[in-house]
Amino acid sequence: MSRPEESHRHGRPSPAPLTDAVPDAPAPDAAPAAGVPPQARTTEAAAGAARPAAPGGRGRRRRSASRHGPGGVAERTGSPIIEPGPEPAALTLVLAALLALAAPLGNLAVLVPLLLLQALTAAGWYRLNGMWPARQGIALAFLAGVSADVALLAAPAEHTDTALLGTLGIWVLLVLLLQLRNHSAPEERLYALTAGVAATVLTVFAAGFLATVDVRWEAVTAGAAAVGAGVLLRALPLPGPLTAVLALAGAVGAGVVAGGIAGLDGTGFAALVGVTAGVCALVGLRAASYDWPSRFVHRTAGVALPLALAAPAVHVLAVLA
Repeated sequence: MSRPEESHRHGRPSPAPLTDAVPDAPAPDAAPAAGVPPQARTTEAAAGAARPAAPGGRGRRRRSASRHGPGGVAERTGSPIIEPGPEPAALTLVLAALLALAAPLGNLAVLVPLLLLQALTAAGWYRLNGMWPARQGIALAFLAGVSADVALLAAPAEHTDTALLGTLGIWVLLVLLLQLRNHSAPEERLYALTAGVAATVLTVFAAGFLATVDVRWEAVTAGAAAVGAGVLLRALPLPGPLTAVLALAGAVGAGVVAGGIAGLDGTGFAALVGVTAGVCALVGLRAASYDWPSRFVHRTAGVALPLALAAPAVHVLAVLA
C-alpha cells in the first residue's frame, strides 16, 4: 500500500482495504500530508476520474462559454464597455452623408441608404444581444422596416405617422405570435421576445427619415449631418467627457451649417435638430459599446444605432415645428 504522501502527489485517494470496499461507493480521502496545500487535491488527474462528482460539488464542470455569445465571463478582463472607434464612425459619416444628400432628391433617393441603415440595425441589434446567427429574427426585423418604407411611400403626407405606427403594431404582434411557438426555456423565450421587439421597433422607427422628407426634408439633411459630425468627434483619442462635449458641439454646428445650406428656416430650429440628433447619436454609440462588443457589432450596431435613434427624433421635431 502506498504512503499517503504519494497518493496526494498523484491526485488520488488512498485505496481502502478489500474487506471494507463497497461497490460504487467512493473511497474516503486520505489525510493530507504535511506541507501539502488543500488545493493540491484537485488536479487534472482528479478531473479525469471515472467516479462522477455529486451535483454542485467540487468536480462539476464549469461552462467555458456564455450562453449568448462566444467566450465566458472568466475569459474576459477589463471594462465591458468598448467604444466603436474611428472606423465605425467613418462608416456612419458616409451613411449620414448619403442620407443628407439624398433628402432634397425625394423619397426614392432616401430609400436607398435607408434600406442599408435598416439592414445594419437589424443584424447589429441581434448580434449586440449575443443572438447569432438568428436569421429568422434578423429577416423579420428587416422586413418590418421595409414594410414601413412601403407604407410611407403609399400613404399621403398627412398620414405618415399613422402608417408608421400601424406597421409597427402589426409586426410587433407578429413577433409575439411567433414567440408563442417557441418551446425553449422561459428565460430564453423572454430574451428572444425582447430582442425581437426591440429590433422591430428600431428598424421601423429608422424609417422616420423617409417620413420626414414629405414634411420637411431640410430637417433630414440637418439631422444626418449632425449625427455624422457627432460620431466622428466622439471617436477622437481624447478623454471620454471631453469627446462627448465636442460631439454635442460639433453636432449643433453641423446641424446649423447643413440646415443653412439646405434652406432651413431659423437657426434656432437647426440648432435644436442638431443637438437632438447629437444626443441620440451618443446614446446609440453607448448602446453599441456594452458587453464586450465584437468588431461585427461595432461595424453594424455601432454604425446604425446613432442614425436609427435620431430618425424618429428628427421626424417629431419636423412635425412639431
